[in-house]
Amino acid sequence: MEKFVYSFNEGSKDMRSLLGGKGAGLAEMTKIGLPVPFGFTVTTDACKYYNDNGGQLSDGMIQEIYEHLAELEQVSGKKFGSTENPLLVSVRSGAPISMPGMMDTILNLGLNDDAVKGLAARTNNERFAYDSYRRFIQMFGDVVMEIEKAKFDEVFDGQKKAVGAEYDVDLTTDDLKKIIAGYKEVVRKELGREFPQDPKDQLMEAVKAVFRSWNNDRAILYRQLNDIPSSLGTAVNVQLMVFGNMGSTSGTGVAFTRSPVNGENRIFGEFLVNAQGEDVVAGIRTPQPIDEMKEAFPEVYAKFAEIAKILENHYLDMQDMEFTVEDNKLFMLQTRNGKRTAAAAVKIAVDMVSEGLIDKETAIMRIEPDQINQLLHPAFDADDLKKFEPVAKGLAASPGAATGEIRFSAEDAAAAAEEGKKIILVREETSPEDLAGMVAAQGILTARGGMTSHAAVVARGMGKCCVTGCNAITVNAAEKTMEIAGVKYGEGENISINGTDGNVYIGSIKTVAPELSGDFGTIMKWADEIRTLGVRTNADNPRDAKQAADFGAEGIGLCRTEHMFFEDERIPKIRRMILADTEEERREPLAGLLPYQKADFKGIYKVMGERPVTIRLLDPPLHEFLPHTEAEMRQLSEQFNIPYEKIVNKTIELHEFNPMLGHRGCRLAVTYPEIAEMQTEAIITAALEVKKETGLNIKPEIMVPLVGIANELKVVKKVIDETAEKCFAEAGEKLDYLVGTMIEIPRATLIADEIAEDAAFFSFGTNDLTQMGFGFSRDDTGKIIKEYIAKGVLDNDPFQTFDQHGLGKLMKMAVEDGKKTRPDIHLGICGEHGGDPATIDFCQRVGLNYVSCSPFRVPIARLSAAQAAIRNK
Repeated sequence: MEKFVYSFNEGSKDMRSLLGGKGAGLAEMTKIGLPVPFGFTVTTDACKYYNDNGGQLSDGMIQEIYEHLAELEQVSGKKFGSTENPLLVSVRSGAPISMPGMMDTILNLGLNDDAVKGLAARTNNERFAYDSYRRFIQMFGDVVMEIEKAKFDEVFDGQKKAVGAEYDVDLTTDDLKKIIAGYKEVVRKELGREFPQDPKDQLMEAVKAVFRSWNNDRAILYRQLNDIPSSLGTAVNVQLMVFGNMGSTSGTGVAFTRSPVNGENRIFGEFLVNAQGEDVVAGIRTPQPIDEMKEAFPEVYAKFAEIAKILENHYLDMQDMEFTVEDNKLFMLQTRNGKRTAAAAVKIAVDMVSEGLIDKETAIMRIEPDQINQLLHPAFDADDLKKFEPVAKGLAASPGAATGEIRFSAEDAAAAAEEGKKIILVREETSPEDLAGMVAAQGILTARGGMTSHAAVVARGMGKCCVTGCNAITVNAAEKTMEIAGVKYGEGENISINGTDGNVYIGSIKTVAPELSGDFGTIMKWADEIRTLGVRTNADNPRDAKQAADFGAEGIGLCRTEHMFFEDERIPKIRRMILADTEEERREPLAGLLPYQKADFKGIYKVMGERPVTIRLLDPPLHEFLPHTEAEMRQLSEQFNIPYEKIVNKTIELHEFNPMLGHRGCRLAVTYPEIAEMQTEAIITAALEVKKETGLNIKPEIMVPLVGIANELKVVKKVIDETAEKCFAEAGEKLDYLVGTMIEIPRATLIADEIAEDAAFFSFGTNDLTQMGFGFSRDDTGKIIKEYIAKGVLDNDPFQTFDQHGLGKLMKMAVEDGKKTRPDIHLGICGEHGGDPATIDFCQRVGLNYVSCSPFRVPIARLSAAQAAIRNK
């Protein structure tokens, strides 16, 4: 019989996929003898069953839950629903991959109108008992009964206002009883029934609610953003409650064994006296730094520091821990590998190697490649920053700098971002419902909450600049205003925030790109020692080439020459060439373009030194260079003294119903060889001149795009070779060069052995290969792909992560067949996929020599290539 429920003493950290991260952590802490309140885990398999069977639990599952509940009663000596010694439990989600705040939690389950009296008598603390009951009704009402949380907040805030209470702890027992009565009235009004009083019914409904939360909107969005499979499911952890809200001898907190912000090797976290865990995580009260816990609970803190060291040495990674202190006794509620900023990830990895805890390969595997983006985010320009004074200061929750227009709701932020605006999301505190707005925003600012609040944790995970706990601001979301020192700021006004120091500024501050060094340089050095794949960049000008070289690019895998034609002094010449009727007329403007092309290539060669540079011949259809409006056409007519009607007719002549499959790529070079001649002359003479000027041995790589017929490459290569020989004869000097092709038409992958007879290299153009392989237009299918992902038709966007299952077979075939013809053929990828970690792993497995990506993806590609080498040993 399949087992769906495990007690904490039955599991281990190796059962993560079944017990979820939280359940596996609780089982492992129990196993090594740490103080963990007892409980049990309902597995991810039960979640899958629930979702596959119309939201129902099987009779066997229900029976197992009741059996483990009986065990929990026996171990604790408490009884579910008892009026003398009631058993109370927490019900928490726990997926195999951490999804902080995305699913639901219920505390104090088991309380009812009778049990609350028993709890009060048992603890001799009536206020504590009724505080626990009001928390339970609110959580259960929100999570299980799906009543809008704001309706409960209205009751709670109304009572605080009525009695003049500033903080929750200022409410008396009588106040709490009135709030409970108000909460029950909300339930009656919204659902037409009473709040459930049977603890077993409460438990079953709570378990099902947690399973349902696996498919709530914010969880689905989080999985999509982090490439977490929807098939994993979540486990449910039912655990004996311990109480941090029993008075001044109790408290709760969240802490990390090292700083998740900068990686510093010290305990980092926060705690609250007389509070429950949700108060810290949700940012309802701004907590105290963990260091101050030494004063409030000196013996407990010493024990906690000891446990933190035990856990880090046990897991060999920085741990994120939740704990509760009940009447001066410490209990551990969670441990997991902590989420961290990229800067912290790099420092922790390097430090742990220095400390002898892990080796270099483990350190490389610890860093998420996309996290490196965080290190590449801009900071404020130092000179511009001097013109501004901070108007407020909060907690530096997630590093970086951001500037943008204020928006006060997730919906408004997302809508404004869709319009292309840069946004700062300003909230009293964030909740998981704000995820879409957080994704859309450049940065996040909250008035409440600490370094471990929802806003802080999620922002760090996304690499977003974030400032939390900024008490100097008063947010009125309803009026869409933010007040600082008596001055109100409304929606649309610009602010700037610094997540590195917590400062908030009014106005827009310029930003600058970061510099990479220190521990980052160490990680990159280790990555370069380990990886076997080369990493090049896609760059069309010396500026981008230099940026990529600074980031460690080993060459240029794609230089798109058409981008060089759009500058003001060049576009008239390309247009004149297009409008020409004869080859002779075309050659004149092409001769005018030659010096520009040559100068561009010289600049790139000088930046890249003797690194390889792959230059693609003209690729897009010619109509892209022509004007499209009547005014532009008339201006062109006057400029070149060409009849307006001729320009109109030429535009109509060049118009194509499907230009991406039309007169472009090598087809231009076949029909207009003079274009390929000019570009080849520019490429070769630029290399010869740089060699003469600097002594650099330049070996250009000339790439012919869109080849789908072997003879296309033969024809164009003949033009290239003949032109190169003329250049050598004129210069009186030769140099080596390569001619290769982009493999981007599916047919090319099928005849790769024939194409390799003339191609010294293949570079897979996966953008077009994906378009043609799927029959998807990149420009027209964005919404369709989103819907496909939402409905499970696709796991991810094939324009972001290469389709290994289908098109990957074509690439593999092309690699193998190309090598059969030319064993020393050089193989790379130059589509946007070249910077995607999953695609890089595939390139390693399929036998490519290099990947090429945009300059700012180069460090990501270097790290990903090292991880691919480790993974595929």
